[in-house]
Amino acid sequence: MNTPLTQKSTTTEIRERFDQDVERFSNLETGQSATMDAPLVLELVAKTAALHLAPGAAVLDLGCGAGNFTLRVMQEVGPLASHLVDLSQPMLERAKQRVMAAGAVSVETTASDLRDLVFEENSFDCILAGAVLHHLREDSDWHDVFTKLHRWLKPGGRLYVADLVDFDSPEVRALMWDRYGDYLEGLGGADYRAKVLAYIDKEDSPRSLPFQLELLKACGFSGYDVLHRISVFACYFGTK
Repeated sequence: MNTPLTQKSTTTEIRERFDQDVERFSNLETGQSATMDAPLVLELVAKTAALHLAPGAAVLDLGCGAGNFTLRVMQEVGPLASHLVDLSQPMLERAKQRVMAAGAVSVETTASDLRDLVFEENSFDCILAGAVLHHLREDSDWHDVFTKLHRWLKPGGRLYVADLVDFDSPEVRALMWDRYGDYLEGLGGADYRAKVLAYIDKEDSPRSLPFQLELLKACGFSGYDVLHRISVFACYFGTK
């Protein structure tokens, strides 16, 4: 990550990119090809959520994209009262269409930066955050958002995060991003590798897994566990 936080993509730039990418994010079976573990993480989150959710549960899907996480959880749990949030209105429209067609109890949508969201305390049984937290910038952003997520969950509710993660060790960071680059090159060649890594450097600002787990504790979560990790991707949950 060479681009300083102050020079990263703006919210408007990120929204405009995702407005043009609805079709790519609409594949429930495969997720994004550039994400090494997308199909597995969809399954792990859905099956783990089914251990504590019942039909009709209130679920907040942050950075919902085309709705894949909510749809996969509904396959395991049944109909949900779903609240979908995304920067992109075209993404939200596609997600709402798909989630309603799958039989949701209700679907509400909010087009917003997650830092600007306001919900009542104890509103949700579950919060899904798939590939969205890496758009947070300063430490204060991370702390404020994690505090909100804890507040919005009902007692015993869970936050599920699946996202890019960085590494605190410079040597390990270099190794793991290079390995991810090799994965990308295997998918689409050297140009594809360069393209994806360039927009990650410009647009994203992931933090390490230890940073995020420590933040869960600091913001009041009673427990957490890691469901999966590979290279620069990780999936974990925190319980209120």
